[in-house]
Amino acid sequence: MAHYLDPKSDLVFKRIFGEHKNLCISLLNSMLPLEETQQIVSIEYNPSEIVPDTDALKNSIVDVRCTDNYKRQFIVEMQMYWTKSFTSRVLFNASKVYVNQLKKGKEFQFLTPVYALTFVNEIYEKLPEMQDVYYHHYKIVNIKNTERQIKGLEFVFIELPKFKPQNRAERKLHDLWLRFLTEIQNSTENVAPELLENSDISEAVRYSEISAYNQEELDNYDQWLINTLTAKSVILDAKLEGKAEGKAEGKAEGAKEKEIEIAKNFLKLGISLENIAKGTGLSIKEIENLK
Repeated sequence: MAHYLDPKSDLVFKRIFGEHKNLCISLLNSMLPLEETQQIVSIEYNPSEIVPDTDALKNSIVDVRCTDNYKRQFIVEMQMYWTKSFTSRVLFNASKVYVNQLKKGKEFQFLTPVYALTFVNEIYEKLPEMQDVYYHHYKIVNIKNTERQIKGLEFVFIELPKFKPQNRAERKLHDLWLRFLTEIQNSTENVAPELLENSDISEAVRYSEISAYNQEELDNYDQWLINTLTAKSVILDAKLEGKAEGKAEGKAEGAKEKEIEIAKNFLKLGISLENIAKGTGLSIKEIENLK
């Protein structure tokens, strides 16, 4: 029985979509609103540059960048946690990629479109009327006539927790990729047959198996788990800051309880005691007592 790593992690996401062009092309064609005659045929990878919100959050952002046969550029990101500044960061990155095309002596009319595809592992659109809407497509349009568009930048945000396929046997590649990203986790032991029936998804599943990685890579994966959970804690702290006041002793107790809760989550994920101790500040003996 195979065991798997989370494909949303830095290690696995980049292995699948940053090293295998056919899988990156498949993902982009299935997720982006491209016309049938404008489907991506080939890509070349570009250097990645991440501009994190804070140092604590830099490990919660994963990106892969590429240019296709039409010279269009694509930024594919996995964002584990949502922050208010995240949309600004996505806009900044896409705009920077668009502007950097204009080398000395190049004319404006030769600039090609930039698409930013972002998977978000949290729900950020919380209005009642948006509770079932997971796919968000933005572009620059005329307010009174949305058919009129200024081409150059387009953004797609996908809220993974909201995605629910209408039919578990659905074979559309769009749904299959989203099922892959949401269903394959550390705890996964059996993969749904309909995922394995598709050659692209089946290949991605193989690259998610623990056996595909050496011990150093697995240690890095454990560190990613620690960093992302720590990032979530940082975000929660920021949200709660100023809302609750208490004595220093009470705050210390709260911090200790949070470390214990994080350690319990790490134990469930099978992270080594040594790495948990590094990530939480608890002693190995304290962690052993949590079992």
